[in-house]
Amino acid sequence: MKRGRYALGLLRISFGWFFLWAFFDKLFGLSFNTKATDAWLSGTSPTAGFLKFGTHGPLASFYQALAGSAVIDWLFMLGLLFLGISLLCGIFMRLACCAGVVLMLLMWSSLLPPEHNPIIDEHILYALTLIVLLKFEAGKFLGLGDKWGKSNLVKKYRFLE
Repeated sequence: MKRGRYALGLLRISFGWFFLWAFFDKLFGLSFNTKATDAWLSGTSPTAGFLKFGTHGPLASFYQALAGSAVIDWLFMLGLLFLGISLLCGIFMRLACCAGVVLMLLMWSSLLPPEHNPIIDEHILYALTLIVLLKFEAGKFLGLGDKWGKSNLVKKYRFLE
């Protein structure tokens, strides 16, 4: 069982880095998925390209209408940052996992039907993984979640766990 806990901790940390890297790449344009000229700090919307040109299916027009919105850009970028830090540290796991599931379901619904399967794509798998991390309290393994959960603030407001 101890190895399983470490595996969950490593999975959580990996997901945290996955989201944090997406944030930094879109913020600075580190040339992995985002060119420096397309960075948020260069004045380019971090969501416009995907929402305008990457969406398809029955909800595409809804998502395309959101392209370039400053509110959507800020929500998306703050969401990536929050998910990355929370998952890396193992704190705010309830909020982070719930927000991550919502983000993944939104991204999945923007790409209906999925390219390689009629129902399931990586966004569904990411959402399910976040549910597993939450259910099995992965923030307590190789992270600060155990100490965070014992703090007076979290004892008073359990949703912060």
